[in-house]
Amino acid sequence: MDRLAAMETFINVVETGSFSAAARRLNIGQPAVSKSIAQLETYLAVRLLLRSTRGLTPTEAGLAFFERARRTLEEADEAERAARGSAAGLRGTLRIGAAVTFARMHIVPNLGPFLEQHPELSIDVVLDDHNSNLVEAGIDVALRMGSLEDSALTARQISQCRRVVVATPEYLARHGTPTAPEQLPRLPAIVYSLGGGAQWTFTRHGEQQTVVLASRMRVNAAEGVREAVLAHQGLTVASYWMFAPELAAGQVQELLGDWHLPPQQLWAVFPTGRLASAKARAFVTYVEALMASR
Repeated sequence: MDRLAAMETFINVVETGSFSAAARRLNIGQPAVSKSIAQLETYLAVRLLLRSTRGLTPTEAGLAFFERARRTLEEADEAERAARGSAAGLRGTLRIGAAVTFARMHIVPNLGPFLEQHPELSIDVVLDDHNSNLVEAGIDVALRMGSLEDSALTARQISQCRRVVVATPEYLARHGTPTAPEQLPRLPAIVYSLGGGAQWTFTRHGEQQTVVLASRMRVNAAEGVREAVLAHQGLTVASYWMFAPELAAGQVQELLGDWHLPPQQLWAVFPTGRLASAKARAFVTYVEALMASR
């Protein structure tokens, strides 16, 4: 039995959720996939997959083996790249995670040039506004915003942008334009519950003002915040990235521009306990350069 080939087959079965899907991805027959998994389980003397009418689910041993098998193949690929030198391109699958709106606006539209640089590479994009477990989700690198609650994560800050108060001209025509932070609690606001909440501290020339927004509507997804603001239902505090096209087009206006809010940080987060693969490192470098131009 070719153990590396068997590990690759097992990884694809777990990632796709079935023997048939893994066979299609690997361009081999389904019986070959089933045989490879059976031989692997016999060799390891442990059940790796639970089979049911609902599909395949890794056992606890299977999940542990999955992570180590991925790491083994990544390290083998790294060794091969080192031996061949810089001329060897990236290949295989890179699985990235990111918040829905940020990825839709700034990452997904710009993946083309990165893939053109690495024609043997494919990318799985997992969009989720919540911070999922990277190991369980099989994610190689995630792009996360704000402060990191889990200090045990392997992370590197790769960019940041300023936070702004924004509203549409139509909203301001109805409610008036605030000229100081202390006026914000009197105005209807849209609060992004995952993006900092309702309380904010503004600074200007050493002066600080802390206010609590009048959260007539709380939303746990950035897409919902954007839609509510663009429908003239309230002002909001958001990263400049979140409304960049509308700010440029004049669809929303920045308010209180002489006051400053804590910046929005962008982090590259890697699964704990695993060395970042060459694919993940190359992707992070690409995103870092991309966001530096924003």
